[in-house]
Amino acid sequence: MARLSVIGAGYLGVTHAVCMAHLGHTVTVIDTDHSKLAKLEAGVVPFHEPALAEMLKETLASGRLHFTSSWEDIAKNADIHFLCVGTPQQADSGAADLSQVRSAVSSLAQHVTSGVVVGKSTVPVGTAASLADQLGADVHLVWNPEFLREGFAVEDTLHPDRIVLGVRNAADADVVKDVYKETIAARTPVLETDYATAELVKVAANAFLATKISFINAFADLADTVGADITALADAIGHDTRIGRRFLNAGVGFGGGCLPKDIRALHARATELGVGEQFEFLAAVDAVNESRRATVVERTVLALDGQLEHKVIAILGAAFKPDSDDIRDSPALHIAHELADAGATVKVHDPVAIPALREKHSTLVLCESIDVALADADIVLHLTEWRDYREVDPAHAGSLVRNKMIIDGRNVLDLSAWSAAGWSVTYLGKPGS
Repeated sequence: MARLSVIGAGYLGVTHAVCMAHLGHTVTVIDTDHSKLAKLEAGVVPFHEPALAEMLKETLASGRLHFTSSWEDIAKNADIHFLCVGTPQQADSGAADLSQVRSAVSSLAQHVTSGVVVGKSTVPVGTAASLADQLGADVHLVWNPEFLREGFAVEDTLHPDRIVLGVRNAADADVVKDVYKETIAARTPVLETDYATAELVKVAANAFLATKISFINAFADLADTVGADITALADAIGHDTRIGRRFLNAGVGFGGGCLPKDIRALHARATELGVGEQFEFLAAVDAVNESRRATVVERTVLALDGQLEHKVIAILGAAFKPDSDDIRDSPALHIAHELADAGATVKVHDPVAIPALREKHSTLVLCESIDVALADADIVLHLTEWRDYREVDPAHAGSLVRNKMIIDGRNVLDLSAWSAAGWSVTYLGKPGS
């Protein structure tokens, strides 16, 4: 088994470190946030990810997982170093902020003179080559992009649908393949390529996914206009094997810490490279996605006859997707604040994200239970597709609210059950709703 380090104790770094220790490797995680390290050492995951907390406790008990803030510890205890720091969007543009990546590599270069560095952070094309030069000739860089889905990150790490390795020589790929040998033995495809291609694989995948989501949402607006059924349309075109049915679900659009920033960073980088015109469609993808939030706000205002003051609005869901407490660029939160700013009392429930809301979302009423959120509501907005909400009894919910009106921003609630309980149900892109 290998001696690994993971640089960065964020979502990617913690997930990767715990899973690698679970596979039997000895792993040391480095970060500058001492409070975060203390939590992890105590067996507390600082974010919600199914199965990860139990696995953290298991790997800590095994003695294979360690945490540090010392680069000397990393140099002494690891031969292969995984770069897992964040690349957020720059404050003044759509481009990626590489300051964390460059700082981490600079520190690593001062302490490590040999071995392999494996880049997993999402970076603009061309970044890996410059980092490889920064590390020096005796430290070899492999670019191995991550493809984690929040809510499924453990499964995606242990059983990915592909492993991409961008290298300058095949021997470096062999080092990383040895780390992943258990996964590869389960017939996970391995694609060896150059740095630039490996960097582009991640952003191309996210750009395609974002485009697919905005595509069906654009058609949802058209379906609303002409009286068509967006779900039936998606089912029909999804049977075409060239298209596929997955991610053709109309709704409030995508959010989170990856898709929005990644498509903006790709557009920005393409512009820098002189091919920005060919990627203008990403601006349209972004615009369609943002418009979905406005659509829900408009539907809500219309349902309440244009009067939001003194109205109570219940919002079910705050995280950008189920099985996660990630509220970054959450469509649900954007909608909640728009309605609160317009004078409504907005009550928000989420199964796991409420703690993340407490500090910066004081204009919202945060509710620990669904019943409290629904009490006396003039309208209900279902905005995050948690199973908890799909299992709500419409009759019981109807006994709590002031008016039985619900906008299903995810188009998944059982229309017949809710209608039978006396609810007026609005879907996005479906006739008669």
